[in-house]
Amino acid sequence: MNLNETFAAVRAAGRELALVNDETINQLLHSVADAAIASSDYILSENQKDLERMDKSDPKYDRLKLTEQRLKEIAADIRNVATLPSPLGRILKESIRPNGMKLTKVSVPFGVIGIIYEARPNVSFDVFSLCLKSGNACLLKGGSDADASNRAIVKVIHSVLKDYHINTHIVELLPADREATTELLHAVGYVDLLIPRGSSGLIHFVRENATIPVIETGAGICHTYFDEFGDTAKGAAIIHNAKTRRVSVCNALDCVLIHEARLHDLPELCRELQASNVIIYADAKAYHALQGHYPVSMLRQATPDSFGTEFLDYKMAVKTVPTFEDALGHIQEYSSKHSESIVTENRERANLFARLVDAACVYTNVSTAFTDGAQFGLGAEIGISTQKLHARGPMGLEEITSYKWIIEGDGQIRK
Repeated sequence: MNLNETFAAVRAAGRELALVNDETINQLLHSVADAAIASSDYILSENQKDLERMDKSDPKYDRLKLTEQRLKEIAADIRNVATLPSPLGRILKESIRPNGMKLTKVSVPFGVIGIIYEARPNVSFDVFSLCLKSGNACLLKGGSDADASNRAIVKVIHSVLKDYHINTHIVELLPADREATTELLHAVGYVDLLIPRGSSGLIHFVRENATIPVIETGAGICHTYFDEFGDTAKGAAIIHNAKTRRVSVCNALDCVLIHEARLHDLPELCRELQASNVIIYADAKAYHALQGHYPVSMLRQATPDSFGTEFLDYKMAVKTVPTFEDALGHIQEYSSKHSESIVTENRERANLFARLVDAACVYTNVSTAFTDGAQFGLGAEIGISTQKLHARGPMGLEEITSYKWIIEGDGQIRK
């Protein structure tokens, strides 16, 4: 397989995109949103083909599944992107040197962005809308699990692009096989930025093998620390929401840390989890506190592997900590630097947590379920970066632009 012709076509289409004005882009995005709804029967029928090949007990099943409601939410996100100001042409810095040269630092597109993702067909719409709005062409490399869904989505997008007489190569879906992944990882000269979205295994593989720049969107091993000064009602609601809202997403709660002085509140903190059949892996003290208050069929003794695990399922670990410092130490050891939360009424404790915890998103008295581009007002997200170079946390339009220097003068030469 040689995909260089496809890569070259996408790069050329990206240059053409620079000539399309923001008003047209916004109209096009609204048309894609309309088409997503109008074509929902077609998209859902193709999605069903993918679902039939996957075991319903697979944690990826929920991520793979599209519904009419989810398509409406996707369309709303696309329309939100259209309402946002263009991230391009922003003057980031401006100065005039002593010799009269005028320097202007201006935001520009990356050029071509490649996305490698697994069973998440919504990513196809999200990435396209963000890349279009930010002037980037995109190469989509979905997994075989969602191939029928992704092909249906890209077909719908291409039909709208044709109506607007815009080069359809600004978004291309690569074959779902591993050979295409290998070629994309080494598309030097064609792809400016690569973003992997999926399991930690996929992300590690891309990081270790790519020869083009990568932004790492790491796995979400998320903790909520219930402090000795925590409010029980708030804590129960936050834990329930963070764990059960959608278990298959990266911002879902994996581990509750509880101050040992508040172990008597643990049954109340976990009470609502019973309705969702959440299995709890509790350390010795937490296990004892939950005995008789939580169904025995869903209460297990924690093992060392229970901590530092991204469950992506109706499962959760509970760890007792004797001090605030021990909670910080546990998070430092096991966190994936995605999202961490503290439940406390002590402002000093909250400020310390926010300052000392090394994560992309640090919450006080809030569910980690809010780590999401749309929830952050970004319209949608192209991924959640857990690294520190260039971008961190939910990545929207600004995070997929770069910049260049524009220098103007009147014949200046350097001596």
